[in-house]
Amino acid sequence: MALDMLREIQAFVSVAHKRSFVSAARALGRSPSAVTRAVQALEDNSGAKLFNRNASAVTLTEAGERLLPHAERLLDVQRDAAEELAALTGSAQGWIRLAAPEILAQRVLPEVLAAFSRRHPQVTLDAQFSDQSLDPLQGKFDFVIRGAFPQSSELIGYPLWRYRRHLYASPRYLADTGAPQALDDLEQHALILHTAPRILKAWHFCREGHLVSLRPQPRLRLGSGVAVLQATLAGAGIARLADWLGEPEVRAGRLVRVCPEYHLTSSTGEDPQMHAVYPAGDVPAKVRELLQALREAHPRQH
Repeated sequence: MALDMLREIQAFVSVAHKRSFVSAARALGRSPSAVTRAVQALEDNSGAKLFNRNASAVTLTEAGERLLPHAERLLDVQRDAAEELAALTGSAQGWIRLAAPEILAQRVLPEVLAAFSRRHPQVTLDAQFSDQSLDPLQGKFDFVIRGAFPQSSELIGYPLWRYRRHLYASPRYLADTGAPQALDDLEQHALILHTAPRILKAWHFCREGHLVSLRPQPRLRLGSGVAVLQATLAGAGIARLADWLGEPEVRAGRLVRVCPEYHLTSSTGEDPQMHAVYPAGDVPAKVRELLQALREAHPRQH
């Protein structure tokens, strides 16, 4: 199948599913004008109008309705053929572009990417690290890893691992100030707040199913998860950290859990999770394999 024809069919199927040229373009990582041109080319080549377009809706014509199941099968065959060829050669090829929070450049991802690269030497991995909520469509990423709580959107969510958050401080900080004996005592302590991807107005503490909320008054506001961890280790104050970051430091004697009978949740009592998001549509086999490797490598701390 010619590449131009394949792109035209991909555009047609995406618009048919999304009922919108703009949404289809976002899902495909193309511009709306490129998707419009692809559909117009398919209509010209077929000699049939495939969509009815007006200001409020995009709907399939009778010809479009009849074409859609055949177009979907063609894309399925193309995907299956590409995966079979990759399996026959024994090696995936091409690029995988991903983005992740900065802390994952130090934990989890290096080992996973190294192992994946050894298995697939013909795949080029392009990883960007930022604590901001990057959009995989705008950034043209195959997937973006995020922490905390998935947000509803047009993106597909892929759970990686659940975790809990606790308060931690260094032994040196606690030796100087004393450990808080109750949540109200936190007002007298230096708190460290992570400000990315957003600033939290409240910390929600859970103990035996009972929720208590406090508004932190931070001494330090830091836009980097790595900076929060390092400042806590340096004795700057008390921080809210994921257990997969904090507990190894506790075992090493570098941090102590503060108010250990509590863990921090969402306002509804939910524990957070690491998850990946990616645009709707077919996910290449090599990307699915990398996502599965990340899921299997997750740290279990609580």
